[in-house]
Amino acid sequence: MALVDSKKMFEMAYEGGYAVGAFNVNNMEITQGIVSAIAEEKAPLILQISRGARSYASMSYLRAIIDVAVLENPDIPICMHLDHGDTFETCKQCVDDGFTSVMIDGSHHSFEENIAVTKKVVGYAHERGVMVEAELGQLGGIEEDVVGVSADDVSKHLTDPDQVVEFVEKTGCDSLAVACGTSHGAFKFKTAPTLAFDVIQGVADKLPGFPLVMHGSSSVLKEFKDLINKYGGDMPDAMGVPEDAISKAAKMSICKVNIDTDLRMALTAKIRQVFAEKPGEFDPRKYLGPGREAIKEMVKRKLHILGCAGKAGECA
Repeated sequence: MALVDSKKMFEMAYEGGYAVGAFNVNNMEITQGIVSAIAEEKAPLILQISRGARSYASMSYLRAIIDVAVLENPDIPICMHLDHGDTFETCKQCVDDGFTSVMIDGSHHSFEENIAVTKKVVGYAHERGVMVEAELGQLGGIEEDVVGVSADDVSKHLTDPDQVVEFVEKTGCDSLAVACGTSHGAFKFKTAPTLAFDVIQGVADKLPGFPLVMHGSSSVLKEFKDLINKYGGDMPDAMGVPEDAISKAAKMSICKVNIDTDLRMALTAKIRQVFAEKPGEFDPRKYLGPGREAIKEMVKRKLHILGCAGKAGECA
């Protein structure tokens, strides 16, 4: 099976009351861990590539890794998605590079400017059969090159359900990332978060059947935080989105859930553990391998939280 777009994935996810996991990739081991979990659990998959990933590994290497994943898993629908494209030029380049889905993040612009840049990207992408995700409202936190609003201001920048119909009709976007109280990065919240399910439902009521996306949705799992801290790290206040909240959102109109920080934490925790327990270890395979396995097990768990395990066949 060649790379697919997200259209059928989202249609089936909406109908079935689950969400597809969208996982960020930066190198071979991360991708292998994700795809191994997906293959075992028979789930649809969105592999996301950010500007930081392209800068780190270069598009040619990342594309080659993903091409192998597609070749070795012909029964798994895999979509290659641009995460947080910030300009028309970036989105255009990724469309030209063979992405099957791109995100234009104009959320830092005014409402009118966001519409304008999103519409321009949609026009170019749709002519080439590529799906477009847009964003309305602003998340908090910091991750890679994405800087959101402060944690104290998250509630002031939630998506306004009264704007979504105009935005979608004028832009023609295929899915919409909504600001519902999540936040980028590991240090998302000072206290236990409460997602704005009323915002999600309000948008769904305005846009029945339309796929919504939830960014900033890593849970900052305690097992990895504890391992990192045990072996020399310092993440005492790291707090993410509770998995039961993610599961609830996935049963609503959220069809795509982005996960990146949990991947980094799984890899880092295991590498730290190996270095602490075997200080003389210098073979990258001996510490990247356990990191890859930790990613695999974490992703398998996430697929059941999202409800997409076993759904690959219906999304193909």
